[in-house]
Amino acid sequence: MLFTACDEDTGSVGSMLTNDVDQLEVSSSVFKVSSRSVGAESILARSSLGYLGRIKDPETGAYITTDFMTQFNCLENYKLTPIDSIASYSSDGGICADSCEIRLFYENFYGDSLSLMRLTAYEMGTPMTDAIHYYSDFDPITSGYVREDGIKKEQVFSLVNQADRAIQKSSSYMNNIRVPLNEPYTDADGVTYNNYGTYILRKYYSNPEYFKNGITFTKNVIPGFYFKMTGGMGGMAYVSAPQLNIYYRLYVNKDSIADRMTFFSGTEEVVQSTRVSNDSEVLSQLIADESCTYLKGPAGIYTEITLPVADIMKGHENDTVNTARLMLPRYNNTDQNPYNLSCPSQVLLIEKDSLTSFFEHRKIVNFKDTYLCSYSSTTNGYTFGNIGSLVSHLYSKMQSGLKSDPAWLEHNPDWNKVLLVPVTSTQYTDTYGYSHYSSVTNDITLSSCRLVGGKDALTLSVIYSRFR
Repeated sequence: MLFTACDEDTGSVGSMLTNDVDQLEVSSSVFKVSSRSVGAESILARSSLGYLGRIKDPETGAYITTDFMTQFNCLENYKLTPIDSIASYSSDGGICADSCEIRLFYENFYGDSLSLMRLTAYEMGTPMTDAIHYYSDFDPITSGYVREDGIKKEQVFSLVNQADRAIQKSSSYMNNIRVPLNEPYTDADGVTYNNYGTYILRKYYSNPEYFKNGITFTKNVIPGFYFKMTGGMGGMAYVSAPQLNIYYRLYVNKDSIADRMTFFSGTEEVVQSTRVSNDSEVLSQLIADESCTYLKGPAGIYTEITLPVADIMKGHENDTVNTARLMLPRYNNTDQNPYNLSCPSQVLLIEKDSLTSFFEHRKIVNFKDTYLCSYSSTTNGYTFGNIGSLVSHLYSKMQSGLKSDPAWLEHNPDWNKVLLVPVTSTQYTDTYGYSHYSSVTNDITLSSCRLVGGKDALTLSVIYSRFR
């Protein structure tokens, strides 16, 4: 057996790192920090996944509905078989597709896999563009992006497609929502086809230049589709691969006919966006709760933290802030429901006034005025080991502002406020084995977390140093 003990004296912190000749003084202080919940309102809905479904948060009772918009990409110099090899013809004597469908493939989902829900697939008349930032409250119908006389297809579905039960045991099978498009279709020019697939095939053979790349394809052939939840509740699909399939027949030789399929996929090269509708009444009640703070995603609630920068630097104007450690503990769920939403796996700490520009300009964290932190099950919370450079940055900004405007503090009430925001990030490894962040985006997955918070509920531990 081994017994050990230590004291809590921090007076010698850092003293072993320097020589007495340096005459370096090290001191420490602890400050109270206040926090509160604030509404996220809307977030930049840029993501490689699309979210589709409607659920009720078992912890708070809040309803969350997500709708999904996607375009379909056309590979550069896309080619189909020569027209004289097509064996499928319609009653008007032209080539045709035997059938057409959209499949929304997903690997992950939340909720009851057998709950019946209903969506409506709308054909878009105006394509989305990379030049516009689409937020989670963007409504393509009221914004005029949906074609009024275009496809409007209702489809009942469950997250586990019962019609595919025979092939679900296959290792290559992937859950999907199927939307058939086999009814007669009339395009924007008033031409009617026996189904949507026939429209695309005839567009190709009459205007092959439209299929040169994804831009010309979305502009002239398929602007995109909007999938809106219109009924049911209980699940949400994380759509990773939207795909439009066209089935037809062709001549293999003069005596043989074979079935063929061509498809167009929703990829990162084209625009995809998720619309989020939250229960504003429930969110308002949570925001008003001053006994704690919340993180709720997607586009639900952030935690706002007020850093006591002026108090931290008072009497230490010429000192260096070596370390500023901030921890946000999490309250455990009181209801052990298997469908409880998990807490955000990663959060971003950022100045409140910089939030919009950070995501719109696709910035990367620098760990100077922006920080990433992952949830730790060991500490049951989020710990920022050192935000000292952020404290110094805010103090410097305040000093510069007061020099030019004595009323700067009144004109900038949020100068010392930072936000805790759920995010997802991607990394890459360089040739020397070092990891670097390549992107940080808003987290649109379902998440919920209750943190210790309120007036003076948190602590910030600061270590200073100065040369005598």
